[in-house]
Amino acid sequence: MARASNPAGILRAPAVQALLIQAAAFPLTLGVVYLCARAGLAVSYLHVALVQGAIALGLTWWRRLAIWWRAIGFGFPLALLAASTLAIPPAVFLALFLFLLLLYWSTYRTQVPYYPSGRRVWEAVAASLPRNRPLRVIDVGSGLGGFVLELQRKRPESRFEGIELAPLPWLYSYLRAKAAGSRARFIRGDYDHLDFGDYDAVFAYLSPAVMTGLYLKAAREMKPGSTLFSYEFVIASQPPSRIVTLNMDGPSLYLWDF
Repeated sequence: MARASNPAGILRAPAVQALLIQAAAFPLTLGVVYLCARAGLAVSYLHVALVQGAIALGLTWWRRLAIWWRAIGFGFPLALLAASTLAIPPAVFLALFLFLLLLYWSTYRTQVPYYPSGRRVWEAVAASLPRNRPLRVIDVGSGLGGFVLELQRKRPESRFEGIELAPLPWLYSYLRAKAAGSRARFIRGDYDHLDFGDYDAVFAYLSPAVMTGLYLKAAREMKPGSTLFSYEFVIASQPPSRIVTLNMDGPSLYLWDF
């Protein structure tokens, strides 16, 4: 996505905060290691990694980052230590970095990781769409394109589109559509640059961090009779018009009618 950014916004990104936390934990780790050495305790690289991870975990908790960042904060030094013992060629690290970059792109900034939905969700959305007219529907954050391709197959008279920021998932979904001869269209870009008023329905499976902004955009732009769908994530300030329960224990599908 080509979102406008500023330094303060970048510093608020969880991945950037996690990196800064590791940097802040390092001098504290050195202090603990120094005190242990002065006390005559033997300190190995494993002990150093455990101390660094424990301090990073504590700082991550203090900064109130999501629980998975606490696990990452603790495990990152241990992963570095393990990687250093494997004698992996630098080219492998570079290839892995480029692959992850193309896969996740600016997740550190958008706070929207890859969340695959699933066939049960696709069927629930298809059942909730109007049947009496052709529709134009978009999946924001379309990932590998399964939702768009399946609904395009089910509703050939309508037009289904997906927009995805990360290059690799976008390319994969684009090629899938070409190979299948599907009318489905996949756009690489930022949904902020779309006019939701062009669509009868917008489907999203994004992240709690962006739901308020997504709803405000939908409320400004979507036309009467259109619907915003969100799987799993709700909007705290705006109760949904409808809720579709997919199973008793799992997430639900939320709908806001305009």
